[in-house]
Amino acid sequence: MRILVTTYPEKTHFLAMAPLAWALRTAGHEVLCAVQPGFVDTVTTAGLTAVPVGRDRDPQRMIELAPEWRESGRLGLPPPYDVATREPGDVDWEYLRTEFGTQVSRWHQMENFPMIGDLVALARRWKPDLVIWEPTTFAGSIAAKACGAAHARLLFSLDIFGVTRELYLRLKAQQPPEDRADPLADWLGAYARRYGSDFSEDMITGHFTIDQFPPSLRMPADLHYTSLRYTPYGGPSTIPDWLHHPPERPRVALTLGMVATERFDGYAFDLGGALAALSELDIEIVATIDELTRRRLGPLPGNIRAVPYVPLNALIPTCTAAIHHAGFGTLSTVALHGLPHLVLPGDIDGPELARRLAAQGSSRVVEAASASGEVIRENLSRLLTEPRFRERARALRAEFLDLPTPNELVPQLEELVTKYRTGRHGEPR
Repeated sequence: MRILVTTYPEKTHFLAMAPLAWALRTAGHEVLCAVQPGFVDTVTTAGLTAVPVGRDRDPQRMIELAPEWRESGRLGLPPPYDVATREPGDVDWEYLRTEFGTQVSRWHQMENFPMIGDLVALARRWKPDLVIWEPTTFAGSIAAKACGAAHARLLFSLDIFGVTRELYLRLKAQQPPEDRADPLADWLGAYARRYGSDFSEDMITGHFTIDQFPPSLRMPADLHYTSLRYTPYGGPSTIPDWLHHPPERPRVALTLGMVATERFDGYAFDLGGALAALSELDIEIVATIDELTRRRLGPLPGNIRAVPYVPLNALIPTCTAAIHHAGFGTLSTVALHGLPHLVLPGDIDGPELARRLAAQGSSRVVEAASASGEVIRENLSRLLTEPRFRERARALRAEFLDLPTPNELVPQLEELVTKYRTGRHGEPR
């Protein structure tokens, strides 16, 4: 088969897609990753073949046109996708319709427009059997529709997009015909007609969806899902020598992700105060902290090792627990190794992931507003001394390991391509 993988240039999203692309290649399939020019090096460094399409997006221009975009998601899911965590009866149609219109024009169009034309041309020329796309890279579904390929969303977290769309369609059906506006369908439908077909719901949610979460954490819609075990990959890395030696006392990893510093200009709590309080415990803390923040913190206690980066999949097996922001990759890596979590929810999906992880039983959650050093230290002490957290962490690990590996998923994808692939205008190939 020929498989086309595509995403807008969000590194953490691509890293979650790379292992499946590797598995498809090692199974003998041809795989191309179509990305904007400035993202090509990220793809090729992962050992995959890149095809540059379109032009690079301009995040600064996005901020100038919509200044609130920079802070979108700071406190949780951005609208309208925040409705995915509400009870269906609490969702308002006017809110959904208005916010979808806003996000289509300020987010989805601006992220996708620079690559749509070239991606469609590539798909029609190369004729992939399957297109795998990041769940907001709608250029992938447009290209698949234009060439008759089967196509799938590969989730990097909870399926807030599928659940929100399901709520939208339910409320839309209850409105009078003159009030059934659908900005997302209208936008995608215009491209479908440009390339010779009509809009269909799969352009929003895929023919099927690949979910990397186990049942206890999943947020499913009424869609066709197939499961995939998360494979940790953080990009090129080198394991430092000190990590080869067993720690002299219990080691705890502290990692709060890149988004807090790269997008939001800092953490939502006093990191220095937290480290000072944690240093009073008889443990070793390995904290991944960017260089600028490290300089601002000044001298650190002797049982705290601050590093700008260390491969998480090499660090976590040496640890007894982990403190993190509930980012998808970090949470999944910690869970795969059966460690209990102390979660300081970050942005966007962090608060909802933290809630689900706490409900599963393997974590303690400290909200940013109450994240004093003393509170963080107290909660970590509970994780380290109360056996129930480790027991639930082992149960979550078993759930992750029950999911098919990327190599095990490949035969399923081959069958699904046979089911969903068509020729141009819906004619079987």
